[in-house]
Amino acid sequence: MTAVDVLSVAKSFGKTEVLSDISVHFAQGSFTSLLGPSGSGKTTLLRILAGFVAPDRGRIAIGGRDVTDVPVWARNIGMVFQSYALFPHMSVEDNVAFGLARRGIRGEAARREVARVLDLVRMPEFGRRKPRELSGGQQQRVALARAIVTQPSVLLLDEPLSALDRRLRQEMQVELSRIQRESGLTTIFVTHDQEEALSLSDTVAILDRGAIAQVGTPAEVYEHPRTRFAAEFLGDANILDGIVGGGRVILPGGAAVRTLASLPPEGSAVSVAIRPEKIDAVEKDRPSAKGEDRNRAPARISAALYAGTSFTYDAVTPDGLRFKIFAQNRQARPFAVGDDVRLEWSPAHTVLIDADRG
Repeated sequence: MTAVDVLSVAKSFGKTEVLSDISVHFAQGSFTSLLGPSGSGKTTLLRILAGFVAPDRGRIAIGGRDVTDVPVWARNIGMVFQSYALFPHMSVEDNVAFGLARRGIRGEAARREVARVLDLVRMPEFGRRKPRELSGGQQQRVALARAIVTQPSVLLLDEPLSALDRRLRQEMQVELSRIQRESGLTTIFVTHDQEEALSLSDTVAILDRGAIAQVGTPAEVYEHPRTRFAAEFLGDANILDGIVGGGRVILPGGAAVRTLASLPPEGSAVSVAIRPEKIDAVEKDRPSAKGEDRNRAPARISAALYAGTSFTYDAVTPDGLRFKIFAQNRQARPFAVGDDVRLEWSPAHTVLIDADRG
């Protein structure tokens, strides 16, 4: 297992800056997702890690060794591309053995290693088949086996599941997580799929316009986003802007919002985020829950979207503030457009974010 460090890396293509002073640590044996929209720089960063692209500034270290100027073939990495890049004229066994042959490993030694990784990806009986005889998920497993058969220090994955349909993609997420755990490889995974990043990763690094917006565990970056961009890109978020007053956030219409976060001095402009699933919409005349000093706001339902197991509501307060609420399908009577409700949420779920970013 090997740690990877990106140290003050910058990269431009022509006049376009793609990466701006990126520094991030990938712990040994961890599964880290690079998450961001198109153009955020995540694939460029992966290609710099692989050695396909040279940074303009900064360094890359693998296992403490500076590999910034080391060619691709000498970095001891494995890589899986979105397209799989299998050789169509070769059998599965020959595809997997290709990297071994380039390292001078042939014969019985190569056959043992090929058998080992085909067993790891649960395809021991497919060795004689050609790629055209395999499903998309099976081809993806072969590509993964080929990447790890040489026992690389680091495994780089460039959106390898994006070409699969939803059901197969979910199955492969489970398999990819299992294979990573069993192999113990330090794995860096590029994706634009938020749910995929949260479900697979030990760590998520969110990129925004060539910079790191936030790094943390899936729970940390989702429950406590630090910036407006992180809050809005990773799932949905209700963003409220206000002024600090009396230990609360005073909104433009005069309503006060409680938070457990440490607030800056009185009069400071701040922004807070509340996830839609953290807000309860209840009948306006229903007694309030006792005990916790919850945030409360009257509102009217302006849109209701039914999704079988859940509802997504849009609601507007008398002051014109708009909220999105996500609710499980548990109510005897779902709310309809025009219903007057009361919105409630815990101060613990009012997260202070950086108003200067995003």
